[in-house]
Amino acid sequence: MKVLLANPHGFCAGVVMVIQSLEQALELFGAPLYVLHEIVHNKHVVEGFRRRGVVFVDAVEEVPEGATLLYSAHGVAPDVRLAARQRRLRAIDATCPLVTKVHLEAARFARQGYTIILIGHAGHDEVLGTMGEAPGQMLLVETADDVDRLQVPETDRIAYLTQTTLSVDDANRVVQALRRRFPHIVGPAKEDICYATQNRQEAVRDLAAEADLVLVVGSRNSSNSIRLTEVARAYGTEARLIDDVRDIDPAWFAGVETVVLTAGASAPEGLVSECLAWLRERFGACVEERAFRREEVHFPLPRELRQARRESLEGRAASGS
Repeated sequence: MKVLLANPHGFCAGVVMVIQSLEQALELFGAPLYVLHEIVHNKHVVEGFRRRGVVFVDAVEEVPEGATLLYSAHGVAPDVRLAARQRRLRAIDATCPLVTKVHLEAARFARQGYTIILIGHAGHDEVLGTMGEAPGQMLLVETADDVDRLQVPETDRIAYLTQTTLSVDDANRVVQALRRRFPHIVGPAKEDICYATQNRQEAVRDLAAEADLVLVVGSRNSSNSIRLTEVARAYGTEARLIDDVRDIDPAWFAGVETVVLTAGASAPEGLVSECLAWLRERFGACVEERAFRREEVHFPLPRELRQARRESLEGRAASGS
C-alpha cells in the first residue's frame, strides 16, 4: 500500500497562536482559567486543556466575576465583549486575525448602510460572532439554493462576506448565485476563506484522483476538516473523517492500493503520526510526502498576554528574582 501524505496539513497559524495563548495564560494566571466555547474544534486539544484546569463555557455569564476569560480562535460578537467588561473579567482576545478581518469588514459595511449576506454554516461559532457585528443588517446563506429564498430589503447597497473555513468551490458557487441575483453586490477587497483552508483543500483536490481512499484527521465539529472530506468526494474518491487512529476500520482498505492522509487545521500532528504508524504496521505502507505549499505565516500572541508577560518580567526584575 502507498500512503500519500498531503502537505500542508494540520495546525494553521491561527491555531498555533491560540494554543500558545492558552498555554501562556495558564502559566501567567494559573487555573481555573475560562475559555468561551472550544479553544479550537478538536476534541483532543480541548480534553488536554480540560485536564489542566481549563473550563470551557458557552456563555460569559458562566464565568465568575473577575476571572480570566480567553476568547477562542473563532471570534466573538461585540455584545460578548460588553458582557465580559460588565463582569470585570480579564479578557484575552485570541481570535484568529483572519477572522478578525471578516469582523472588521462586517462592521465597515454596516456603517456604510449595506445589507450584508454572510456565506457560512448556521450555528458555527465563527458565524455567530461575525453576525453579532451587525445583527440587524446581516443575513445568512449556506448554499446557492438559499440565495433564491433570500428576503432582502429594497436597497442597492448589498455586500457579501464568507466564513473563513468554507469549501472554496462551494463558496464560489454561492457567490456566483449572489452575483446573478444581485449584479451590483460588492464583496471584500480580499477573499475571506483563509490561506490554510485553501491550501489543504488544494492538496486534497490534486491528490484525490491518485487515491482509492482519503483519510482526514479532524473532529466532527471541525468545519475545515469536514470540507476536506467533501472535496475528496466531489472528485470521486471515498473519504473518511477520523478523530484519531482508533476510528480507523480495517474493512475500509479492502482493495485499496493508495491512501491520501491529511488533517484539518485544528488537528495535532501527533494524531497524524499515529495513523501513519498504524498504516505501516498493519499494511506495510510506504509513505510518500507530497508538498504543495510552504506555509510561513505567524501571528503574534494577543496584546493582553504580551502586556501581562512584560509586567511579570518587570516585576521579577524589580524584586531581584
